[in-house]
Amino acid sequence: MNKRAERTVATAGQAQCNAPGARTVVSVAHDADEQARSLVGWRQTYDQLAAGRFVGTLTELPLDTMKVFRETTSHTLRQACEVRGDAWWFGIPVAREGEARIDAQPFGAQALALRPGNVEFELLTPAQFSIYGVVVRGDVLRHYAAAVEHTALEERLPAAPVAQAGAASIERLCARLARCLDDGGDVHENVPHAPLSDAERHALQAEVLAALFDACAGSEDTVVEPASRRRWIVAQARDYVLAHRARPVGVPELCEQLHVSRRTLQHCFQDVLGMAPATYLRALRLNGARRDLCGRAAGSVQDVAAAWGFWHLSQFAADYRRMFGMRPSEALRAVAAP
Repeated sequence: MNKRAERTVATAGQAQCNAPGARTVVSVAHDADEQARSLVGWRQTYDQLAAGRFVGTLTELPLDTMKVFRETTSHTLRQACEVRGDAWWFGIPVAREGEARIDAQPFGAQALALRPGNVEFELLTPAQFSIYGVVVRGDVLRHYAAAVEHTALEERLPAAPVAQAGAASIERLCARLARCLDDGGDVHENVPHAPLSDAERHALQAEVLAALFDACAGSEDTVVEPASRRRWIVAQARDYVLAHRARPVGVPELCEQLHVSRRTLQHCFQDVLGMAPATYLRALRLNGARRDLCGRAAGSVQDVAAAWGFWHLSQFAADYRRMFGMRPSEALRAVAAP
């Protein structure tokens, strides 16, 4: 088998954008070429190197600025791959029985592979192989590196096709990607999940970018700010979130507004409050909603939730109950009761 499987319908950058209401979809292939054609935005050849009936699966979620997917293949393959356009591919193997190679370099536990667009590379993958993949637009990576990480992209991403990372950062990245794709959930071939809202897609993409940069950073040290400066940064973040309470403010936006790197922001919150920025800022909004619900002039639960940037009522109710031990409606009834 040595056929050229090529999809030129869209470049990698184009394939990842304009994805309103993105859904996770699972597809199954019974031929290596069919599997190669499943990923839009790639130019690929899959050569099957072991005898037997091939089976491959692809679980993918197209987002506005990236595509997240998990690919599993049953047989040893030699893959000639090329992402189309201004984009980067990141690959994180999750099957550890055999060793994968990219351009003859092995990569497995505590490592991830990466290649820019319009550069052909070779993958050699063992039988029963599974890998997470993320393709991100180049302009998004460059902006994120400059505005959130406070570094140039070329300084953070290695030129080599393999980046060594700590076990903890790889584990966090895989966990984030698994949640992205509802891995292990009730998914069926070609049956889409419920679409994500704009806010969910935005938050999800920011989390994936943070996890990718953490994995690529390895053991890079964080600049330690003086104690007074750390408290000031936390206070400014809190004030900014309260001033924009009608929408969920994410860590990337805070980094841009406060002119600090994501690692510095995380270090400040961990040192001052003992928790991650996103955890505290969500708790801050939940507490604000609780005060409004317990106030005599409270409106409906939906009104209060929207006022504090919680756009999905069911998720707000679940988060509120987890935090305070009661439903928002129960808090509202308690105030209305004589």
